Amino acid sequence: LKRAARLAPAPCRWNSGLPMNIGVLFVPQQEAWVVERMGKFHRILEPGLNFLIPLLDRIRYVQSLKEIVINVPEQSAVTLDNVTLQIDGVLYLRVMDPYKASYGVEDPEYAVTQLAQTTMRSELGKLSLDRVFRERESLNASIVDAINQASDCWGIRCLRYEIKDIHVPPRVKESMQMQVEAERRKRATVLESEGTRESAINVAEGQKQAQILASEAQKAEQINKAAGREANAMLVKARAKAEAIQLLAAALAQQHGNAAASLSVAEQYVNAFSKIAKDSNTVLLPANTGDVTNMVAQALGIYTTLTKPQAVKTQDEMPPAHEDSHSPATEVLKAEQGSSS
Repeated sequence: LKRAARLAPAPCRWNSGLPMNIGVLFVPQQEAWVVERMGKFHRILEPGLNFLIPLLDRIRYVQSLKEIVINVPEQSAVTLDNVTLQIDGVLYLRVMDPYKASYGVEDPEYAVTQLAQTTMRSELGKLSLDRVFRERESLNASIVDAINQASDCWGIRCLRYEIKDIHVPPRVKESMQMQVEAERRKRATVLESEGTRESAINVAEGQKQAQILASEAQKAEQINKAAGREANAMLVKARAKAEAIQLLAAALAQQHGNAAASLSVAEQYVNAFSKIAKDSNTVLLPANTGDVTNMVAQALGIYTTLTKPQAVKTQDEMPPAHEDSHSPATEVLKAEQGSSS
């Protein structure tokens, strides 16, 4: 009874809980009844209607084919780095062979529970404390493999093993908490420094892009100014100069235009002499510097030389006048000559 209280509820194995042989029996689903005839194994009753011989046949074991859940009691285990842990778990079993489960071992559940505890202690001794928390799945798989290798001859298969709680000593728990806090502070510091670095990189990149865009905008503005304003200014200057030349040509073609040109050249000559020796101490002067009349005459001579070919070209282009002895102008000249004679 003490052992039964320690373990979870299991299929009934005692004679007081076994069904009585009345000849006609109904076996429930997911159960296997092991029958002995005269103290020797006879057969296993399947679910449904079954017939037995009273007094000769006896139902010796009742095995449940459902999945059985067993609580593994808490136990002490020492890790690789000499830390004592209190650990417990849950074991999930299923009876695969009712014959082996009945005659292979006296108490299959108890045997599997003890095997799970011993395997847990041996597996924990191979791991350090940090790896115990990280490798719980691999630890569970190792315990299941060890149990299945041993329980194959018992007709029981371990489906899975789960660790419920791992109790650490208080001092070790405090040190682990301090380690976790230090690790979190380290991560916070690293993340803050990385954030500062990324922020500085982003600011520098933004300033770089701003400078590049500003320089490109300034370049485009200068190009637009050069292509627009300066071109327009050059056109305006050229048009103004052309108009001035046309006005000057028209003025020279009028009466007393040569005198006005002479006066303008004389004024420019005098103004030019007033600016001599202002930018440099070295000055080259002609021999007849004070002869303004000669300088004006030379300028007008140059102008006459340049304009003469154009006048000759104009006269050449004009068609020659045909002499007509009978024109009125000829007759007038002849009349004047006769009167004078």
